[in-house]
Amino acid sequence: MELFDQPIDRAGTSSVKWDMLKTVFGSEDLLPMWVADMDFKPPQAVLDRLETRLNLPPYGYTFVPDSTGKAVAGWMERKHGWTVKPNWIMYSNGVVPSISTAIRALSKPGDQVLTLTPVYTPFFQMIELNERKLAVSLLLEEEGRYEINWTDFEQKISHSTLFLLCSPHNPSGRVWSRHELERISELCRKHQVTLISDEIHSDLLYSHAEHVPAALAAKDQADHIVTLAAPSKTFNLAGLQASVIIAKNEELREKIQAEQTKQGFFTLNTFGISAMEAAYEEGEEWLQSLMVYLEENLKLVREAVSQIPGVTLMEPDSTYLLWMDFRDSGKSDEEVQEALLKKAKLALEPGEKYGEGGQGHVRMNIACSRDLVKEGIKRLKIAFE
Repeated sequence: MELFDQPIDRAGTSSVKWDMLKTVFGSEDLLPMWVADMDFKPPQAVLDRLETRLNLPPYGYTFVPDSTGKAVAGWMERKHGWTVKPNWIMYSNGVVPSISTAIRALSKPGDQVLTLTPVYTPFFQMIELNERKLAVSLLLEEEGRYEINWTDFEQKISHSTLFLLCSPHNPSGRVWSRHELERISELCRKHQVTLISDEIHSDLLYSHAEHVPAALAAKDQADHIVTLAAPSKTFNLAGLQASVIIAKNEELREKIQAEQTKQGFFTLNTFGISAMEAAYEEGEEWLQSLMVYLEENLKLVREAVSQIPGVTLMEPDSTYLLWMDFRDSGKSDEEVQEALLKKAKLALEPGEKYGEGGQGHVRMNIACSRDLVKEGIKRLKIAFE
């Protein structure tokens, strides 16, 4: 665990998390536990592969070799039991660009695109910025866990062209069950809706949880499903901008590739290719250690939150992002942000960013050293005194 306890000074490295506090929160004097990246070095195998590539200049135009697709397919098979053929795999600079590309490729301006809320903010942005009609189905809270309102979902999916699924769910860390995914897939297929499944957090699973890829849950009925994934959240590689788009259906692939061609995209960053291969080929042992460390961080936060009146933690199945409900604290969203930023000097994501159902919540990132987590807990308690 020494690997994750080592403090890393990220200030001055153009880190969004550490160097944009003034821009986003109005103050630099804050402990950043907000944006979704980790304060940990990637696996040594990734660093070694990057160093090897760095020592092989020049860094000219680089195509994505077959070995990268084999690494991706191998990871999906070993980690999730999903057999992916290399020709199903396409590449992108990131999952958010992939969402935008899929929306543009697989729907028309004015078409309705459905998602579940609360959810990761770019879902709304990519739908609306691409001139599609946003439709939302509010998740239900039952016994401290989000559940799908199936009646509302089917009513809205019947008028939609695309459905954007966050699986596992961000911000709550909810892992959807195989049965839920089968039902989602069946309803999308019934209403001729393309399912775009963002599975970027799927590798970050706590010991009790199992992620099932949406396309695997659909069995042999996955022609309407496009899966988005990346090593970026799993191995802290977001700055290298390398992700994958996986689709069994050749027609969907052709439409997505045609849209990418219009955008001028044709390959990945040279170093992103090397990092992706190394992570998927040699990163599993590091990931196992990471999850043990995160589980201990989660335990600390869980115990602390249980002692704060009016605040509850939605127990996560996955991710290093924790979703906390303060609606019983007697504080408004504005009062909580004021207390966090001015009194506690703690930067957390305000829940209202995540759309309907997000109000009265905050999102906390625990992918940092144990000492920083303890400091964050101390400041969280100060905010709710």
